[in-house]
Amino acid sequence: MWTRRQFAASVAALAQPSPARPNIVIFLADDLGWGDVGFHGGRTPTPNIDRIAREGVELSRCYAYPFCSPTRAALLTGRMPIRYGMVFTVVRPWSPHGLPVDEHLLPQSLQALGYQTACIGKWHLGHAHRRLLPNARGFDHFYGHVNADIHYFTHRHMGGLDWQRNGVSVDEDGYSTSLLAREAVNWIERRDKIRPFFLYLPFNAVHTPLSAPDEVMFKHKDLTHPKLRVLAGALDAMDAAIGQVLSALDKEGVAGETLVLFLSDNGGAPAQGSVNTPLRGGKGTTYEGGIRVPAAIRFPGRIPAASKCSQVITVTDFFPTLLAAVGATPANRKPLDGLNLWPQLTGAPPAVREPLFFAVKSNERADYRYAALHGDWKLVRTVEQGTPQPTEYLFRLPDENINVREANPAKARELSTALDQWLTLHPDGDILSSTRPHPGWIPPADYAAATRTD
Repeated sequence: MWTRRQFAASVAALAQPSPARPNIVIFLADDLGWGDVGFHGGRTPTPNIDRIAREGVELSRCYAYPFCSPTRAALLTGRMPIRYGMVFTVVRPWSPHGLPVDEHLLPQSLQALGYQTACIGKWHLGHAHRRLLPNARGFDHFYGHVNADIHYFTHRHMGGLDWQRNGVSVDEDGYSTSLLAREAVNWIERRDKIRPFFLYLPFNAVHTPLSAPDEVMFKHKDLTHPKLRVLAGALDAMDAAIGQVLSALDKEGVAGETLVLFLSDNGGAPAQGSVNTPLRGGKGTTYEGGIRVPAAIRFPGRIPAASKCSQVITVTDFFPTLLAAVGATPANRKPLDGLNLWPQLTGAPPAVREPLFFAVKSNERADYRYAALHGDWKLVRTVEQGTPQPTEYLFRLPDENINVREANPAKARELSTALDQWLTLHPDGDILSSTRPHPGWIPPADYAAATRTD
């Protein structure tokens, strides 16, 4: 029989909030090359990005898709974008479609656990209807833009304003990277201190059309080529923005209970000055330079600092892996393609996994590029318009310069057959129907105002 004092103590204990789950912050760079970051010897110092790797684990074999929309879709759904027709190209300004609304997203699982959620930055997963926008996809708060790229200072895309907060256009001055950092810091400071939070911060840096504040570019005046100075300035500004958010976590006293993930959405664009060395190729290709991206994850006390993980991990794996890291399970109904690799990030031996597949349609040419990756074996296939037979190469990584297909015909057939089978997952329909605008399409003056609500 409880005494009155014991009963009161029990009621008081029940009234206290349960221990909060860890917070999650994802920094997603845009078109950042393997060799652009400081921890890979980049020419531009990136001390804050490097800090994540230094205080956490570098993911030395992290894979994304060759273009941004497929990567963003895979990251948030944990499912291969070929399943819902988003693997070959990106969402265009005139596209009526986006990430299908029947796909369950990472922030929706976190919302169900009591997380407060924010997407601050580049969306690029559909904007023609409000049900495609972040506020309808599990994010309590959205600030940023919906198209592939914007002018860093005017926030316009093809002449139309593409800058909004929760569906309402914001016409303001400022460099986009700095504005995103300011919004993120303010959101962290204003959050409900009792509940955990998920912050998804996908930058438009260092995507074209590249620009940077003059005072930042001046720091890199020793770079001889103007294009390199602009790239260095944009990267410098993004690194500083990441530093502001990390400092906010420190000041709020939550850095020790916050998992921080950094990665790029695809390889760098060499034409813009990005470096993917020693990897071959770059953005828009299925060579390692197009799909193997710089990445690091920090979780104090849970992940060994200053370590490297050689586990092959893809953007589809982060959904189940991050949920496992915070002691939860995904709430999706459709099966995930991603694996829970949290044990491997915390010291377990690398897991053996099935082949992984990548695909892209070239923007400039009417061809398709594919890859099948299994361990150190990699098949690369190119299908060019007007060519009766595809061209296939077999590589033994890390070397993508020596074709070993003739010496290993059985392995080449195995991966080629598996790639053909994977391609059958694509839904019926014309995958290229929206790569060019229809004759009557005109860029809107205001993208948020043009979003349908009916």
